[in-house]
This record gives sequence, structure tokens and C-alpha cells, in this order.
Amino acid sequence: MNEEFLYKKIQEAMENIPDNFNILEEQIDVELQMEYFDFSRDFREKEDVNYYLSLKDGLSDSLTDLETRKKILVALASSSEVESFRTIEQYLKNPDKELKDWTILALQESRMMMQSALLDEQQVFISTGLGGKGKKLRYFVVFLNKSGGELTELQKKLLSDELKYALEQNEGELEELSSMIDFTTATVVVPIKAPLKDLFRGIIDECNQYGDFLQDDMVITNVKKLNPFEIVELLNQQRIADTEGAGDDPEDLDGSYDPEDDE
Repeated sequence: MNEEFLYKKIQEAMENIPDNFNILEEQIDVELQMEYFDFSRDFREKEDVNYYLSLKDGLSDSLTDLETRKKILVALASSSEVESFRTIEQYLKNPDKELKDWTILALQESRMMMQSALLDEQQVFISTGLGGKGKKLRYFVVFLNKSGGELTELQKKLLSDELKYALEQNEGELEELSSMIDFTTATVVVPIKAPLKDLFRGIIDECNQYGDFLQDDMVITNVKKLNPFEIVELLNQQRIADTEGAGDDPEDLDGSYDPEDDE
């Protein structure tokens, strides 16, 4: 699918999100999130939810196996009762290491069940691999240097200043900035309806007025923080694709520009 068309569809979806949405703040692997929601759906269809609710006292019992605890957590998350929420919340204070992220997802689902019951309206839940903060999503951005080698200290400061200024203007926040050979990475949080493409394109344009040191292309993802080896591999793949004529406009090199991919 053409990336420009995909971006427009994403922006349209963002504009239609109601005000009563909840964002998963924690950074939890996307595959585990998918596993949890698939498990939760199948559990409600095939298992006796009330039976596992009756086992809630066994959640912290060392004799209860992990698979049963997973089912108890999902059963509790299915309930709109405050007691169920408090039970998950208490377990999260000292969970089994293998079930910490599972418990966080159960707690979020339980919170939404309570809100839906209290407000008598369906709640919207948005989750990504990088999580978020309040009503904002977290993104990992890779800026590509035009020339070989790391940015100069002046260029680093310019990029940092432009990032902070542009993000503040859009009610966002710069959490982390790291410069390496050939590229610079940033972790940011921005409001869910922020114009991402215009925001980061503007930052690059501003920086390039004072030295022309950044490429127009960039990597933006909310799935995970990429390590240097993954970034290099991604860039090499894109160069090969460009050579073969497959890379018309690599605005989003890793194909993970969509904040709703993990919803």
C-alpha cells in the first residue's frame, strides 16, 4: 500500500478517536499483548469465568500453577467489580516474574470494565509496544545523517534544541536523545492526534537551514526501541530495495508508523 495513502488513513482514524480513550502506559512486547487478548477472548468463550473468579484467593498461593494464575487474572479482568480490580492490583505489587506484564494488561482491562460500568459507555483502549503517558503515545525516531560519521557537537545541540522546541509547541516531550555514527535516535511522547509527519519533517527542515546535515527520510515506530544493529540492518534492507527500484518514498522505513497497529 502507498505510504502516503496509509498515513492519511491513519490520520483520519486518529481524528475519529473519541475522548474516552485509555492508553496503555507501560512498554510491553506487542506479541505478548496479542497473546493476552487472544487468550482473553478464547477464555471467555470456552471457560467458566465464575469458576476461576472463585479461585482468586489462589492467585498468590505458591501451589497455584502459572497457567491457572493466568486464567484467574483474565477472569478478574472480565469483572466490573471493584474487588476484582483490587485483587489484581494487590497481586501486581509482588507478581510472579513471568506474569508481571500479563498482570499489567489484566489490570488495564479491569480498569476499563469498571469505567464502562460506572459511566455506562464503551471505553476505547489503545496499546502500542512503546506505551505512552496520559493521553500521549511514545515513539522511537531515527534521524539519518547525510554524511558519514557522527554529528558534530554543534549539530547535536541544534537537533536537540529543535526537537525540544517543536515538541513543546505540540504539547510533547523529549525523553531521550542518543547520537551514533550515521544516525541519531530520539524517544518522544506526543499527543495521539499530533501531526507526526509534519512535526518531524519540520524539525529536519529547521536543522537543515543551518548546515544541511540530515536526510529527508526517517524511521518512526511505536512498536519497540530499535537497537543499533536493527537500525543498520533496516537501513541496509532499504538501500537494497531502493537499488531494485522498490523504495519510492521511504518515509517510514520499518512500516510501523501506525499508532493503531497494536490497538
